[in-house]
Amino acid sequence: MSALTALRVFHQRRIAVPVPDDALVLDVGSGDKPSWRADVLLDRYTGAEFAAQRSGRAAARVSRPLFDADAADMPFRDGAFDYAICSNLLEHVPDPAAVARELSRVARAGYIEVPEAASAKIVDFPSHVWWCRLEDGGAEGSSEGSSAGDAPTLVLTAKQAPYFDAEIHAYIERAGVRDDLDSVLNRHFEHRVIQYHWSGAVRLRTEGRLDPDFFAAALRAPGHQRGWEAGAVQALTAAWTLPTRRRRRDVRIPFNQVVKPEHQRADDAVLERRIYRLDAAAGGAQQETQ
Repeated sequence: MSALTALRVFHQRRIAVPVPDDALVLDVGSGDKPSWRADVLLDRYTGAEFAAQRSGRAAARVSRPLFDADAADMPFRDGAFDYAICSNLLEHVPDPAAVARELSRVARAGYIEVPEAASAKIVDFPSHVWWCRLEDGGAEGSSEGSSAGDAPTLVLTAKQAPYFDAEIHAYIERAGVRDDLDSVLNRHFEHRVIQYHWSGAVRLRTEGRLDPDFFAAALRAPGHQRGWEAGAVQALTAAWTLPTRRRRRDVRIPFNQVVKPEHQRADDAVLERRIYRLDAAAGGAQQETQ
């Protein structure tokens, strides 16, 4: 991949969020590299003990208000956000269809990114539990969610093992060529991921049953840290997005504007840069400063 092509793909995936300055944006599964445009973050596994779920820093990055909550049961009210970003999360979760329903409920449109199955079947991460592919609009089969026209459907098939073929996996490990293969595939990175833009509702279907023991093992899998790459990405993003971030630096979001009625507070405080852990039974929020 040429440098120009790499920049174009990076801009498509990470910079070009198609919203105006006044739009409210949510990043679901924000991890250690939240979207530059996100106003609110959501992540279930914030601690360093879940480093396998990330590819940069061990712990989640708390650069904006972050809700520690399940993406399949978000604490936000219906239609709270104009746009939701969900990048490299669905391949990790036990119930991606439930996450798709929640994305459709809390946002009007959004962007989903997942690893493409064919590439992942060559080299994949042990923390991924679904093979992901994009089915053209008009294909038969029911889907979770709906949208107008012949929109494509994300199809996620449950993995039965961390690898696609046991013999090929053993050869790759024995020959020590995993990193070499990864490097070759990354030269055409735009073919390694599915970039799925949706409006109205997410169309998603799952196939197969995810084994609970396999999922538990994936949560404990060793991480794949790329610290220097994460730093380079952050620096490039900061430079590229500076004008928009300057225009939005004084944005203040009332707590009650985004949360469900059962979580709303009498003081309606403004969201702060910290972790929020909501307790519906207590009718409020437990907050942990970071």
